[in-house]
Amino acid sequence: MSIKPAIEQYLAKQQGAKLPKFQSGDTLRVHVRIKEGDKERIQVFEGLCIARNDRGQRRSFTVRKISFGYGVERIFPVNSPALDKVEVLRSSKVRRAKLYYLRQLRGKAARLREVESSTNAAEASSAAQA
Repeated sequence: MSIKPAIEQYLAKQQGAKLPKFQSGDTLRVHVRIKEGDKERIQVFEGLCIARNDRGQRRSFTVRKISFGYGVERIFPVNSPALDKVEVLRSSKVRRAKLYYLRQLRGKAARLREVESSTNAAEASSAAQA
């Protein structure tokens, strides 16, 4: 008797929110549920995705932002119930899966080349015609 179907059924039940397709180098806006006492609110964390860990059920992604001159990184488990939604704001062209080298860069040196997505191109062309 195999235990594998029971494990797969349990893991399917533990699935979190559906996420959009994104990769390292994308600018994300992550909405997180924060519980303070008996109240619950949504907090937004916006920054650059510098890493993804896509190994099985313990998938996660790391988002980095600069807040008041200090770099702040946060690791979000994909299947966390605290994760409300994730929005992709901008995509950038990168040649690495892990962008840890951005930790040492400041200002203009830390910029990434933006990739124009098909939805942005369609909006720009319709705005140009109007």
